[in-house]
Amino acid sequence: MEVTGAKNSVLKLMAAALLAEGTTLLRQVPSILDVTFMAQLLDTLGCSVKVDADERTATIAVPGEVGHQCDYELVRKLRASISVLGPLLARCGQAEVALPGGDNIGSRGLNMHVAGLEAMGAKVHIEHGFVIAEAPQGLHGAEVWLDFPSVGATETIMMAAVLAKGTTVIENAAREPEIQDIAAMLVEMGAQIDGAGSPRIEITGVTGLLKPVEHVVVPDRIVSGSWAFAAAITKGDVTIRNGHAEHLELPLDKLHKAGAEISVLESGFRVRMNDRPKPVDVVTLPYPGFATDLQAFVIALNAISDGAAMVTENLFEGRFTFAQELTRLGAQIHTDGHHAVVRGVPRLSGAPVVASDIRAGAALVLAGLAAEGETLVSAAHHVHRGYTDFAGNLRRLGADVTVEPDDAELYWN
Repeated sequence: MEVTGAKNSVLKLMAAALLAEGTTLLRQVPSILDVTFMAQLLDTLGCSVKVDADERTATIAVPGEVGHQCDYELVRKLRASISVLGPLLARCGQAEVALPGGDNIGSRGLNMHVAGLEAMGAKVHIEHGFVIAEAPQGLHGAEVWLDFPSVGATETIMMAAVLAKGTTVIENAAREPEIQDIAAMLVEMGAQIDGAGSPRIEITGVTGLLKPVEHVVVPDRIVSGSWAFAAAITKGDVTIRNGHAEHLELPLDKLHKAGAEISVLESGFRVRMNDRPKPVDVVTLPYPGFATDLQAFVIALNAISDGAAMVTENLFEGRFTFAQELTRLGAQIHTDGHHAVVRGVPRLSGAPVVASDIRAGAALVLAGLAAEGETLVSAAHHVHRGYTDFAGNLRRLGADVTVEPDDAELYWN
């Protein structure tokens, strides 16, 4: 199984292209719906975006003058659309972005984005469902302390700061590999950034626009982790090519404790599971902690384990919507606030379920593979937002999966 570029990086890299006039080329771009949505959003700003699924590329031609207003109909489909806020404010001195939509996984406010931009001299307010930011005199450097290492706020402030006057310091910054990837591309474009991947990022603004570049997107650690859990849940044997095991140290350690055999290879890593998994306790935390995006998969694993485990969700309260759907397959799960106690059963039983977000949908598919009979997932369009040919890849691994013609549901046995 080969992993392409990270969804949580490529969408932000596409937004970062706004900081340079000319054509930026991204490679290892995943063929997912969210990339299509972001391309459409950039098109409405005056760019010309071509996504080639076969070549795994996105070519983004940015004009000398770009628009600063983002349409609600596109923004509501894509949480990552807020990523254009920082680049547009830095380049145009103004931005109007509809409050974003995306996954139904809980509250994800923009307070830290706004506070960071205001510290840099912007005036920001919300009016008629739009975030309206203005900096007619340009942005200036500032010291920004984040109450929480928010990935989105770190990205917004970092992309806005690259053209600001002076030096901006982000304290308690997010440390994810995707943050490092975005910073790496911005530096290739001519930005001055130090400390990406650490809690303290320092950005010194440069004069004029950045320059377009060609950049290879970092591999998707969440997709890599999804396939790793797929092997464990189905008692399978999966080699994840282009997967970076060093980005998944804690999840792979949990899989090892559950009984999986983990082998790090030159081209990626391999996960094999022969027995019923052992239960593993997990607490989700910002990177390098256990990723919230993999929480649904560890619950699915524990649901068929030989014992009981507790999963604690510290980031998004709505993630446990998945647990309620999993109980329809016979899982024994009790949720209380941020905690879910999962008591494993020998085998699940197929039933109709509904995907509430990207990862929940994918995890329900894998749970269905471990269940007796047929399982039907509705709202499976969520899955296609985050995974390239998910059903096709499962079939290539030996699973019995079909996709309805309207692309709304997945069946598997």
